[in-house]
Amino acid sequence: MPNPTRRAAYISPAQWAERAQWLQWLLPSSLQLRRLAGLLLLGIAAFCMAGCAGLPTDVQRTPSTAIANGADTTLGRLVQAAMPPGEPLSGFRLLPMPQFSLHARIELARRAQRSIDVQYYLVQNDETGRYLLRALRDAADRGVRVRLLVDDLYTAGADPLFASFASHPNVEVRLFNPFPAGRDRFGTRWAWSILDFDRVHRRMHNKLYVVDNTIGVMGGRNMANEYFLRDGGSNFIDIDTLVAGAVVPRLSSLFDMYWNSPYVYPIGALVPPTGESPLQLRERFDRLTSGPGQLHPEEPASTDLLGNNPLAQDLDAGALKLVWARAEAYADAPVKALAPEAARGLPADEARDSVLYNVRRYLRGAQNEIVQTTPYLIPGRGGMETIRLVRGNGVSYTIVTNSLAATDESLVHIGYRRYRADMLRLGVELYELSPKRVEQTRRFGMYGSASGRLHGKSAVIDRSTVFIGSMNFDPRSMLHNTEVGIFIFSPQLAQQLTSLVGFMRLDGAYQLQLGPSGAIEWVSPASGDAADTILHQEPETDFWARWRLNLLAPLVPESLL
Repeated sequence: MPNPTRRAAYISPAQWAERAQWLQWLLPSSLQLRRLAGLLLLGIAAFCMAGCAGLPTDVQRTPSTAIANGADTTLGRLVQAAMPPGEPLSGFRLLPMPQFSLHARIELARRAQRSIDVQYYLVQNDETGRYLLRALRDAADRGVRVRLLVDDLYTAGADPLFASFASHPNVEVRLFNPFPAGRDRFGTRWAWSILDFDRVHRRMHNKLYVVDNTIGVMGGRNMANEYFLRDGGSNFIDIDTLVAGAVVPRLSSLFDMYWNSPYVYPIGALVPPTGESPLQLRERFDRLTSGPGQLHPEEPASTDLLGNNPLAQDLDAGALKLVWARAEAYADAPVKALAPEAARGLPADEARDSVLYNVRRYLRGAQNEIVQTTPYLIPGRGGMETIRLVRGNGVSYTIVTNSLAATDESLVHIGYRRYRADMLRLGVELYELSPKRVEQTRRFGMYGSASGRLHGKSAVIDRSTVFIGSMNFDPRSMLHNTEVGIFIFSPQLAQQLTSLVGFMRLDGAYQLQLGPSGAIEWVSPASGDAADTILHQEPETDFWARWRLNLLAPLVPESLL
């Protein structure tokens, strides 16, 4: 396997994991050109053999739904005991620090008694992904029903891992919108599906983890090293939330909507039988997920940025410390991505149950202030209409996104920079994350020499409404991917998230402004009485990175970003 620390020569699957990254091969490096040439040859071969590769048609999908009620489980009783009297509310705890977020998922798996439902865009075949699968396997061995639903885009070469995991009693694995052939390699998958591009580039971007239908974790993190400070090259700043109580059955129903859709396929329908017995498959799973180099993280030793203990301490003490509030959860229907165009229903910005519709609804209803984070920012016509509307109403608008140096999607930066000046003219306070400053601060974790990149998708509206989810503010989330998100109506959580975003702005970002000539400037705040530093070109980048971007800018249509 290529060395993931050699970022100039290798882009790891998790770094590709927000966009149709095949576009990156257009960048003019010799290795990328060789990759492109190889894919073109494979594409020609696939074209010549068109019709040989197709998804299986006679697929047995046994319907199943979330358990009816988890109130009689240990976790359910803890949630009921913590819930305040009166109207049923939902409980939340923000998880801004990666070690606390991974710890929460694993502890919930260890304490599950009836069911675990897991839905992710990416479960990587790395130390983090295998560690999660072992925790889920251990729960299944105790009799817990485990349903794992993964988007198929980045599962290349992982069929043996998922098939051996599915061989355990009480475990089911299904893949969303799978590739029918060439499954061992990312490139061969695309080559065999080159004539079916309009289908395979549409993905399930959701992230959801629910235990005993009573408590779970949702937010922006996938299950891969980069999301939990375990990658040697780059790691993400992200946000999840623990969620319990009244809204959890709604989240479970959203999971069921995907699990029982015709666009998911059991792993057994895609992977030919190997002739191994169930026992041999389970032994293979042990070999694949154990041995040197596997993950054995310890419980976080202190409190997190918000003063919360590791979840295990609260669970052991029998007292969940949560913020209780009213909440609403939404997910795009699977048909948004994969149904025939005539059957997809209303577009996402008009469908009342879609994530985008409700994000825009609450943003446009703001009265005073919006604070927003998104790693990929391409507002498009609808987003700019929202910004003009709220700014026209006197609402302050702050956005934190990635700089060119921080983004893992340099082509997406082309789409973003087309809007920067217009947003600044409308009075948007625009901040871009600085990898160097993130490396220097320890507030969000020990990044050391690894690059820090923003991945969190969130918004705070009028310091009273919080949005956390999987949706980027870009055309891909609007048009091609499915998303999930939650709105929490809590001034306390809004204050916490506003503070976290404030830390990012102060400790790890440049503020953008328009200079006297109208050109964009980047302001790096100084400490003490020193003057701020003003930069006049994309900070922390070299000439060639900027030149390549300028070369490609006229060639990249916004709808593909």
